[in-house]
Amino acid sequence: MPSFPLDAQTQGEIEGAVTAGSVSVIIVDTGEVGVGPRLHRHPYPETFVLVTGSVHFWVGDEEFVATGPSVQVAPALVPHRFETVGPDHVHMVDVHLSPVFITEWLDEPS
Repeated sequence: MPSFPLDAQTQGEIEGAVTAGSVSVIIVDTGEVGVGPRLHRHPYPETFVLVTGSVHFWVGDEEFVATGPSVQVAPALVPHRFETVGPDHVHMVDVHLSPVFITEWLDEPS
């Protein structure tokens, strides 16, 4: 089975198209508080596998803090974002059900 290590070039994410796979993955691995993307949505569901740490999620009209180990899902086309909370190190794998990332950003970068 081929291996696709993540390095400085991929920066913790890889599209399935590169690996001949059907999903794309982002790995969040940080001890920094406040890390996360701004509000966005995808035409497919995104699954967050939170292994360790705490993350504040906004998914549609819901807002909650999840602690690992746990799994959260943002349904297709539902606006969502998250921020790491601390104080524990966050290790999370975000699975996009698409061989490429398709993201519609819903607010301006700060």
